[in-house]
Amino acid sequence: MYIHIGDGVCVRSKDIIGVFDLEITTTMRTTGDFLRVASEEGFTVSVATRGEMPKSFVLAEVQGRSTVYISPISAATIKKRFMTGN
Repeated sequence: MYIHIGDGVCVRSKDIIGVFDLEITTTMRTTGDFLRVASEEGFTVSVATRGEMPKSFVLAEVQGRSTVYISPISAATIKKRFMTGN
């Protein structure tokens, strides 16, 4: 099953490691450090279109490579899609 995470991007549900709310998690220094390092090393992909505020990030293992997707869709909505199979 594939989960839509924003701007037409879908990720296989079995590849998803975690879905995180940016507003909550970025208040922690370790998460901010993780996102900064992931960005510096080229592991982040923004799936937000211009003008959309990022609301969550999805950590996935795609084809043996860790990828952090920055999404304009809330973590709660992505979780709901995951749980209902949509």
